[in-house]
Amino acid sequence: MKILECVPNFSEGRDEAKLEEIVEQIRKTSGVNLLDYSRDEDHNRSVVTFVGDPDKVVEAALRACLKAVELIDMQRHSGSHPRLGAADVVPFVPIRGVGMEEAVEAAHRFGRELGERATVPIYFYEEAATKPERQSLPAIRKGEYEGLAEKMRDPEWFPDAGPHKFNPKAGATIVGARYALIAFNVNINTQDLEVAKQIARAVRFINGGFRCVRAMGVSLAGKGICQISMNLLNYHKSPIHRVFETIRSEASRYGLEIVESEIVGLIPVDALAGVASFYLRAHDFTPSQIIENRLL
Repeated sequence: MKILECVPNFSEGRDEAKLEEIVEQIRKTSGVNLLDYSRDEDHNRSVVTFVGDPDKVVEAALRACLKAVELIDMQRHSGSHPRLGAADVVPFVPIRGVGMEEAVEAAHRFGRELGERATVPIYFYEEAATKPERQSLPAIRKGEYEGLAEKMRDPEWFPDAGPHKFNPKAGATIVGARYALIAFNVNINTQDLEVAKQIARAVRFINGGFRCVRAMGVSLAGKGICQISMNLLNYHKSPIHRVFETIRSEASRYGLEIVESEIVGLIPVDALAGVASFYLRAHDFTPSQIIENRLL
């Protein structure tokens, strides 16, 4: 059986009715399973996860993203999370019986069709990138929606698919193929955004932190605290517990504490098994000792 995962991120986290309309497009596509979706009002962003046969996954992604482009107006959007468009990021992830090459093909096919049908500029990233400088999601997203029109005037940033014309309502969509990542956020008891940014610099790879970790400090105005928002691109090389403990240590330098953490979307059981092994000091613990894993 072939299983491809898709984890689209939509620039809507406050209007639940709009999100339901978008997610319903996935629910009614036969041959795919909706696994999870969550929304964040401060980020004003939602993350949806579904799996299925590659062709059906592409179909469901198209339906959902076309509905997002219809419902979301980027000219009125604001939120603490960086974004480029209504259907902001659409990664395809090989799970079982699907190689990265097939995931890239699905990403390219989806991107070309969405760009044509929705008149949305498309940029390909990670394994689906057409240029080395476009492998990095933050590089494509730099300048965000507000700087997109100017960015698109530069020939170096002409879209990979779709129109070479700024779409003020929908912005642009970033489409890629990648391996499984963990969206992991840690909240700290401060309203000082600069402190949060300093802690983020301590853990992200680009500033000398953990390999395969992207991080940024954001303000959660609704909670009166700040957050270290992260993507862990390879939990084997940079386990959750190491990143968490480094944030705890860095926060303590400022007299701060971790309030809570959250995992956005789904996570491989191996990653949580590593957390259990570390904190329980059960050094010989393996995922095969988990009852559900053994049953499956």
